[in-house]
Amino acid sequence: MQKELIPDSTLVSNYINGNEFALEVLIKRHQQRLFSFIYSKVKDKDITEDIFQDTFIKVIRTLKKGNYNEEGKFLPWVVRIAHNLIIDYFRKSNRMPSFNGTDEFDIFSVISDDVLDAEKKIIKEQIHADVKELIKELPEEQKEVLIMRMYKNMSFNEISENTGVSINTALGRMRYALINLRKLIEKNKIILVN
Repeated sequence: MQKELIPDSTLVSNYINGNEFALEVLIKRHQQRLFSFIYSKVKDKDITEDIFQDTFIKVIRTLKKGNYNEEGKFLPWVVRIAHNLIIDYFRKSNRMPSFNGTDEFDIFSVISDDVLDAEKKIIKEQIHADVKELIKELPEEQKEVLIMRMYKNMSFNEISENTGVSINTALGRMRYALINLRKLIEKNKIILVN
């Protein structure tokens, strides 16, 4: 039981200095969280196991080369490696995560989650930044409605009053904004992991 009390940074240091058992302790300590993280993105047990193994192969190579300098933040570092491998997997298999296939595609449901731990928060912030950049590419009328609806929480009635167009026109602009945003996301190969 004593091994559980050794900080990750000490175990990393011990492994770098030749103690193979230290890595085993690190893997056992974090395997459940990492496995769950990967599985939540790829939804396939075999692929999850492959990415999990590839993650630790990359961890071992990086540690053996002496390129690790995360100052005790071992788990977020490992999760970042896994996240990059997940993105590589989606790119290689040329399949983006599936959405519910309706025209009312809701990117914001993909990126809203109240209970975020540190690594999810970093990923979420990056997705938000990427999406905000893409929104700038939308036609002005669509961008205006989307921002009012998604960022200012305005109803379509309020949007209609503010823009001087009918509710139906506001709804139409929103629909086209989401369709165009979906195309931009696919074109820019942004992976929307939640």
